[in-house]
Amino acid sequence: QLSTITWAEETSAEAPAPASSDELAKKLANPLASMVSVPFQNNFDFGGGPNGDGFQWKMNIQPVIPLSVNEDWNLITRVILPVISQSDIAGTVANPSGSQTGLGDTVASAWMSPVDPTSTGWIWGAGVAALVPTGTDPNNFLGGNQWGLGPTFVALKSSEQFTYGILTNHRWNVGGTDGRTATNASFIQPFVSYIPGGGWTYSLNSETTYDWTADQFTMPFNLIVSKMFKLGETQAQWQLGGRYYAD
Repeated sequence: QLSTITWAEETSAEAPAPASSDELAKKLANPLASMVSVPFQNNFDFGGGPNGDGFQWKMNIQPVIPLSVNEDWNLITRVILPVISQSDIAGTVANPSGSQTGLGDTVASAWMSPVDPTSTGWIWGAGVAALVPTGTDPNNFLGGNQWGLGPTFVALKSSEQFTYGILTNHRWNVGGTDGRTATNASFIQPFVSYIPGGGWTYSLNSETTYDWTADQFTMPFNLIVSKMFKLGETQAQWQLGGRYYAD
């Protein structure tokens, strides 16, 4: 299962009237929205590892910061820094990995995105995704101890109540392996969100990774419910959902 609290703040050269909770929920469903947000996503995964009894808690700290390049283009930046505590999530049946707590590897992405949608209403962004070896475990059970770089692309479309689209990236090794197989992985995240009103959002997505070297899919599906609320004077959103690993 997973839960998220997101702090959200609109960015504008002027001072517009405060957005409604549904408008903010719609922007939070859009990874290319011109709004600063800082999600803290807590993920609880059970039944992993070589013996099927491993556990992992991972909190992804995911600040999203849009920057205006000119009147036609925005630069959207996102960093995902994982804080991890896990037990017997790696290793072998005879020798599981034991427990580790610390930082995982960071993924930093930047998309150039047109300010205006296309004539058909699609919003898109293209850019670069980087893997940064910030894992703190000396045995590398929390990270791969290597640098990665590759392209990333987002495309989405919004209607009054629906937002749907896809986010992808691919990362190749560009330095450091510490004897491990070099990174060569694709990430594909199709998503759809339904916003019925009252600040509520219902979302379905898949965070699929394909390791080209190991010929292995990791394919979790997430079903999530979200709600906007006020945290003092700050707009925030909580989420709660379940995850099922199809592969």
